[in-house]
Amino acid sequence: MDHDTERAKFVDTHWAELVHRVENVMAIAEELRSNNMLYWESYCNIKAANTNQNKMRALYGTLHSGGTTVKSAFYSALAKHETSLLENLGSRPQTAEGQLDILDKYKKWIQKEYEFVTEYNSLPGEDVLLSERYTQPLIIMRHREKREREEEMCSMGDSFQQLLSSRNNADKDSSVLDALFTASNKGISPSAVILQGNSGNGKTFTAQKIMLDWASGKLGREEFEYMFHLKCKELNRMSGEQSLLELLSYNSNLTSVQISQMLHKSQERRLFIIDGFDELRFPNGDMPNTSVPNNLSEKALPQASLRALLSGHILSESLLLVTTRSTATDALGKLLKKPQCFTEIIGFSEKEVEEYFQKFFQDEELFSKAYECVKANETLFTACSIPVICWIICTVIRERFNDGADVTSGLETTTSIYVDFLSTLLEHHCQGLNQSVPTLLRNLGQLAESGMLEKQVLFEEKMVKETVPDPTGSPFLGKFLFKKRTRQETMFSFMHLSFQEFFTALYYISMDEKELLSKLVERFHSHWQSYGAEYMDENCPLKYGCPEGHFLPVIQFLCGLCNKEVSSILKETHGLSVPSAVIAQLQEWIIHVSTDQVYNFLPFILHCLYELHEKDFVQKAIEAWREIDMSWDPLSRTDCWALLYCLECCPNFRSLKLNFAAKELKMLQPVLRRTPILELTVQNVSDTDATDLISALGEGKILTELRLNGSYLSDQCVQQVLLALRKQRTVGGIQLALKNISADTILIITDFLQSTEKWEEISLMTNEACGDAENLCSSLRLFNFDGNLVLNVVRWCSSPQNEPSLPEIILKCPFLEVHSFNLKTFLLAFHNVNCSTEQSPDFDKQVDALLSQLPSVSGLSGINFSVPFLTERWASKILFLIQSCPSLAGLSFNASSGSSVDAQGIHGFLMEEGIRLLKESPKRPNCTLKIRGVRCSKSTADHCTYQTEEFEKLDCNQRVTIEFCGETCTEEIN
Repeated sequence: MDHDTERAKFVDTHWAELVHRVENVMAIAEELRSNNMLYWESYCNIKAANTNQNKMRALYGTLHSGGTTVKSAFYSALAKHETSLLENLGSRPQTAEGQLDILDKYKKWIQKEYEFVTEYNSLPGEDVLLSERYTQPLIIMRHREKREREEEMCSMGDSFQQLLSSRNNADKDSSVLDALFTASNKGISPSAVILQGNSGNGKTFTAQKIMLDWASGKLGREEFEYMFHLKCKELNRMSGEQSLLELLSYNSNLTSVQISQMLHKSQERRLFIIDGFDELRFPNGDMPNTSVPNNLSEKALPQASLRALLSGHILSESLLLVTTRSTATDALGKLLKKPQCFTEIIGFSEKEVEEYFQKFFQDEELFSKAYECVKANETLFTACSIPVICWIICTVIRERFNDGADVTSGLETTTSIYVDFLSTLLEHHCQGLNQSVPTLLRNLGQLAESGMLEKQVLFEEKMVKETVPDPTGSPFLGKFLFKKRTRQETMFSFMHLSFQEFFTALYYISMDEKELLSKLVERFHSHWQSYGAEYMDENCPLKYGCPEGHFLPVIQFLCGLCNKEVSSILKETHGLSVPSAVIAQLQEWIIHVSTDQVYNFLPFILHCLYELHEKDFVQKAIEAWREIDMSWDPLSRTDCWALLYCLECCPNFRSLKLNFAAKELKMLQPVLRRTPILELTVQNVSDTDATDLISALGEGKILTELRLNGSYLSDQCVQQVLLALRKQRTVGGIQLALKNISADTILIITDFLQSTEKWEEISLMTNEACGDAENLCSSLRLFNFDGNLVLNVVRWCSSPQNEPSLPEIILKCPFLEVHSFNLKTFLLAFHNVNCSTEQSPDFDKQVDALLSQLPSVSGLSGINFSVPFLTERWASKILFLIQSCPSLAGLSFNASSGSSVDAQGIHGFLMEEGIRLLKESPKRPNCTLKIRGVRCSKSTADHCTYQTEEFEKLDCNQRVTIEFCGETCTEEIN
């Protein structure tokens, strides 16, 4: 850049200030006139102006038309006649090299200042690296609909995390800044971006990370030459009038002059980050409507100077990023220049929660323990979408670890974490409250309870303001705008339904004893208020009550607030505590429900006991339990964690009936190993879970039932599990889901049958549709029924085109004969039959190979077939079995395309030639034969088929059961 150009740029940069501050205007104009830089007419216009400011404005028109040369001459005259002013503005324009040097020092200062963060509980001088705390949250680039917010508010655990991930529409592989300033689908790039987020969601950390990445050269975007950061919380501390240059200088190591030169060097490559707009405190409670400054150096109230920047009145070409809580979004949107872009931090998905924990602990073993511990608690894991909750939980776990406590023995109660969250936000996110904390908490609690009563999570603005006078000042409420027909609607909500439930519990303990007890009685007896007196114990009015389902989490939080440690903290910080009489009433109700063992309430009672976290009371509450039966529905992780805590308090517990996922095996291992009587249903067991399962079973148990559902175990793992079962005292039913049922599988089962008598039922099932040549059947079940062994073999397929020739066969013989039956040979023959059809040349050979094994089964008393058609060929096979199996007392034949366990099975046809053969052939009088199916009255040549539309509804077809007993034949229409 040459000398004249530098001077001209300086004049342009400071022109707004020069207009107001140059006093010797005519002296400068006369010098320009004498140097032929000013026309006579222009000189006369300048001279005729009535003020110095108007004279300078007239002069600037000439300078502007004259270009670089005239502006350089003006600079020389200015140096001669306004020396002090020129020195005040920077003496001379900074050279390019000088500006680069200043920029480099500025970036190094940012790196030093922004590399560390001070945490909420940091002691003086105790900082941590931003890189050890910052995890990029999910950001959406649109307003969410009312329905979406309600879904998120009411979902929990994995489903909540999936919802969050599905909402994210920012480029997951881009940097934060790239995501925020992405052009719209119409190709319009925003000049100003609103980054909304709830308290503790990471807005400030995100702003700090952007600044640090820019200063460190890690941003990825080249277009930003300068960045400046304004913290609204700090602006509140400034007094008197301040120019925008002074505001910018306040949060940097630059002078006003240096900033001025930077800003005028590049008009478009600048980004201003204004952090915490919602925290800005305005005179008289509102953004000043008075005139805003016209240039960088003009002094005004700090809020007015900021308004000039936000509205584009100053530095209109610069880009803006403004962070704010939702409560101030609408006010900001009206003020901010356009085009605007709305974005929102919606928190952490499961992936980001995991990343945060890894960064925090930086120790793989501790990270793994901590993360799994939190995942076990659905409520806390959901709350971890809020970054500040992640920090609180990690801090608590680290403290336990430093104190030598076993992290895996259990996290603090859910309530204690929420109390920590409450205290953190009240201390660090509640500046300038217009009401006392107790009043705020009571108002929030009243709003929360009204929502619980009405089963609503979104609140209309009018209702909120009637309950909470200053909702925008509360960090616990979010404010949202929705489109409703032709207008906008404003609504509020808590961060999540769980926080609404927590504040309802807080509201209850803010009441006196009588009022609180009255509230609880109302909630516990709301289902039968009309005749509640009959079920009311005067001494313990809660005892025979039953809280409404959606109020159970409130009662759970209330139990958590009864915990001695939590109660002590609340009493000390906010003067809140649960009256001792109410604690006694709740405990009496828990003992009553525990004694009655109302199954619906068992998981809830375990959670209440966990939140109370009083070992002596837990022992008292469940000492009467002889067993815990929670086998009807799979337990959640949270259920398992509460169960684990309660059973750790009662180490001599004797019997458990549980249904849970395989991933919980590791957690429950300690209590399962020491419990002598078990009935277990474990979902989705894979080969990798087999070791944990075997370890959990231990030895010498009375194992009444073991069901491994939805699993895909290999033969090797099946063998390991069966070996573990041999070491048990007794084994009842065994149900295994396998990858396939192969010949090797059958050998393993046969070995188990021959080596132990400790079983009542063995059931194998594969989810495959038997397309695999090695898969001998779909289901195999052996069980003891009244001293008889029943063998049930089923094959199903995925489509009618692959219809099996023999979908099912059931055999019954004395239980003691199980060792004499060659199961492998029989199943291989069953498999071969189903690999052929009646049209196959070797069909009879394959069927005969199967049926020829049956006469050798000692004591065979019953056979049941399912076959698509009763044909003459199958009738002859039936007669063979009746004649060759001397102990056979009953044979059933079902014409069906599916097995008895297949609800989709279609009734097959009983062909007339088959029925005729059975009627005309001799049969043993002590053997009963039953055949079931659809009998068609048409001739064999044109009878109906499966392809005949709705063949079962045609008049020519009837479902019948035909029974042969010796030579007697009866037919019944079904």
